[in-house]
Amino acid sequence: MGVFERFLSLWVALAIAAGVGLGLVAPGLFEGIARLEWARVNLVVAALIWLMIYPMMLKVEPACLKDVGRRPKGLALTVVVNWLIKPFSMAALGVLFFQHVFAGLVPAADAQQYIAGMILLGVAPCTAMVFVWSHLTDGDANYTLVQVSVNDLILVFAFAPIAGLLLGVTDLTVPWGTLLASVVIFVVIPLGAGLLTHTRLVRAGGPQAIDRLSARLKPAAIVGLLLTVVLLFGFQAETLIAQPGRVALIAVPLLLQSYGIFAIAYGLARTLRLPFNVAAPAALIGTSNFFELAVAVAISLFGLNSGAALATVVGVLIEVPVMLSLVAFANRTRGWFPAPPPATP
Repeated sequence: MGVFERFLSLWVALAIAAGVGLGLVAPGLFEGIARLEWARVNLVVAALIWLMIYPMMLKVEPACLKDVGRRPKGLALTVVVNWLIKPFSMAALGVLFFQHVFAGLVPAADAQQYIAGMILLGVAPCTAMVFVWSHLTDGDANYTLVQVSVNDLILVFAFAPIAGLLLGVTDLTVPWGTLLASVVIFVVIPLGAGLLTHTRLVRAGGPQAIDRLSARLKPAAIVGLLLTVVLLFGFQAETLIAQPGRVALIAVPLLLQSYGIFAIAYGLARTLRLPFNVAAPAALIGTSNFFELAVAVAISLFGLNSGAALATVVGVLIEVPVMLSLVAFANRTRGWFPAPPPATP
């Protein structure tokens, strides 16, 4: 384990501090970077996520994708947690905290906005960053790709009805540009690049060439993760300083949701005796959020400066530290799961 991986928690903490500090000192820089977007997807963040995703996409074996269908339990777990549990548990936690626990701390109108933002996060399971978390847990690249693809397909049909039901909104408009752009940017492009490189490397030097390139790219992927943290916290530095109390209140149910959903999915994966390289990504995909979509819908429905938009932004801010803590926990408990089956020749 290299120095980056060994002290990753320290580097992330420093990246958070650097992001907030730079955001306050040079807000114009971050405003300029924030404007570099397509369909509400920031292109600089996208490039950094490519840097993180690419090493995993190198490991996708096209010939082995058909074997995923013979192991349906992991896919079923992903679908159940993401679409039958997560949206409703997030709505329940939002109501519990902002209509009861925190009822005297925030105005009722603001509380409803925060609940709406949290609901949008709950109905938007992850598309892009799950590849990063899967890679950090040595997840099965083929299985993770299929999990994400199935999730994206369901997202197209289920997001609007479930979000509309929980929000009480009958005319919710899905930002199809953001949804489709994210799939292209975070799945199609890196997958195509990974498959092309995989094919060429296997022809030139065999599977060992892929392992060597992936090992060389690992430090770059960690740097990409840290720079992403700097940008995310830099974008929201002024909000963090201006409304620290509100940010802290919103973070409480979001943290409980994240750790609770992971516990449910990870526990079910253990009960189902899934191999670790399927169990870890299955639990992490539901815990992480498709924050680009949630933020875009919150802004379009409630406005840029709304409480709903703030709640989705808080989801963005807590995601990386929370997910890294869960990656670390998963890696320490891989012995709870059976070894993966041998690869089919």
